[in-house]
Amino acid sequence: MTTLLVLGGCRSGKSRYAQERCEAISGGRLAYIATAQAFDAEMEERIARHRSERGSRWLTIDAPMDLGAALAEAAGRADAVLIDCLTLWLTNVMLAEADMAAARAALAEAVAACPVPVAFVANEVGLGIVPDNALARRFRDEAGWLNQQMAALCREVVLLAAGLPLRLKG
Repeated sequence: MTTLLVLGGCRSGKSRYAQERCEAISGGRLAYIATAQAFDAEMEERIARHRSERGSRWLTIDAPMDLGAALAEAAGRADAVLIDCLTLWLTNVMLAEADMAAARAALAEAVAACPVPVAFVANEVGLGIVPDNALARRFRDEAGWLNQQMAALCREVVLLAAGLPLRLKG
C-alpha cells in the first residue's frame, strides 16, 4: 500500500478496514489524523472511544482543516498514516467558507509529497436521493468531486459495504 482510499456508507466498516491495512504494513509507528471536531458530549465520547480502541501504537494528530500540514507532520513521525475522514474535513472546510478548490489542491500536493504509505477514509454520499436544499446538494457535489480526485490520486481504492471490501482500483 502506498496510497489507499476507502469509501463506503455509514457503519460500513471503512475505518476498521483502513486501520487494519495500516497496521498490517507497518510494525512500527502509526499516525492517525483525525478531522472530527467534538461539538457535543456524544461526539466527545465517540472520539475518546475511537482513540482508546486504536491504542498506544497510534499517534493522533487533530487536523480539522489543514490536512496538508498534518500529513507532512505525520509522515515525519510515522511509518504509515491514516486520515479519517475526508468527509468530515470537507464539512469543516465548507462551514469555514474556505476556498474548496484551493483546499483540495493543497491536499493533493501533500499526498504527492508524502514519503510514507497513507490511507484515506471517506463517505460515499452520492448513492441516495437528491437532497432537498442547496447546502446539502452542494455538500453532496463537493464530496463527489473530492472522492473522484482522491480516487485518481490513490493507487488503490476500496469500497466497503456491510463490512465487505470491493476493490475498485489497484
